Amino acid sequence: MAGNFRTLDDVDPKGKRVLLRVDLNVPMENGHVSDATRLERVAPTINEIASKGGKVILLAHFGRPKGRDAKDSLKPVAAALSQVIKRPVAFADDCIGEPAAKAIAAMTDGDVLCLENTRFHKEEEKNDPAFVAELAKLGDIWVNDAFSAAHRAHASTEGLGHKLPAYAGRTMQAELDALDKALGRPAKPVIAIVGGAKVSTKIDLLENLVTKVDALVIGGGMANTFLHAQGVQIGKSLAEKDLAATALRIMEKAEASNCAIILPVDATVSFHFAANSPSFAYGLDAIPPDSMILDVGPQSTARIHAAIDDAATLVWNGPVGAFELTPFDRGTMVAAKHAAERTKAKKLISVAGGGDTVAALNQAGVAGDFSYVSTAGGAFLEWMEGKPLPGVEVLKA
Repeated sequence: MAGNFRTLDDVDPKGKRVLLRVDLNVPMENGHVSDATRLERVAPTINEIASKGGKVILLAHFGRPKGRDAKDSLKPVAAALSQVIKRPVAFADDCIGEPAAKAIAAMTDGDVLCLENTRFHKEEEKNDPAFVAELAKLGDIWVNDAFSAAHRAHASTEGLGHKLPAYAGRTMQAELDALDKALGRPAKPVIAIVGGAKVSTKIDLLENLVTKVDALVIGGGMANTFLHAQGVQIGKSLAEKDLAATALRIMEKAEASNCAIILPVDATVSFHFAANSPSFAYGLDAIPPDSMILDVGPQSTARIHAAIDDAATLVWNGPVGAFELTPFDRGTMVAAKHAAERTKAKKLISVAGGGDTVAALNQAGVAGDFSYVSTAGGAFLEWMEGKPLPGVEVLKA
């Protein structure tokens, strides 16, 4: 996939003003960055452009401000970024107009400057042409390194690509390469594990995946909806019973596409939704009416293992149980560790993404062992749904 996109290999940034769109939307506690993962992800692109003599001008949003709001300023994030990239990061208190222009005029080759939150201007999210033009005046080229915002057609994530020569940064390039290996041109067989609470948020995802993968493991609360649709008594388990027809339609589409749907064959249940509440393994024909399915059972775990063993490529989005509560994290943890072992043994390409998925892999201590873990959230999901992403489309060669 990345071969179809312009990257930093296609441009010499020396002496150029490089408008670099990055994701600096990091969690903060008491005015300090509490998780620097996203800063670490963009460091290679920043350092490469700076080392080659480009003037690095960072564009980013932070939070969901309705106009200028000091609590959503990027200034403390710029200070944290400076520690990560081990270079000074100057700051301008606006992303357009005189404050930005003056700060850029003061730059020398190799300098790094962070402009204030683009979303302080409502025109950013509207992709307003006049606002795009104001941003474009500040740079010679535009580099997009924010895959996580690529599903938004905003001024700094898409509009600039029509005004300036546009390139993918190294983080964007790595993400596009990983996604291509997962679903674009994957090593087969391909399996997907999709979990989480609700089918309603993942209908498009499931309908796309059944046409792309050889087997689809469905877990979490979503699986209960499918089991209910098949007439299984699921007690008080979380389920969207009104989506039974949708679940059956997805299963029919899977059958027509030769995609095997792997649903739980047993379950770990409890009578209370609480950590360490007593848990019991039951076959699907014996779920007590006053109990809740909170995780896959041992036989289902073995089936997931077998599916992973059969696969050359794994795409994962969503936990297969209530992973935030012990012992109902077991199915997710065991599957994650098994996939990580297969990946380390060079027998599996594993790509995972989505907030709960990343949290689960970190909890299992295996995020670093997967081939690629996307921190992109919504963009990762829309890509898995087969939708074109505006911030990626504009980078095509």
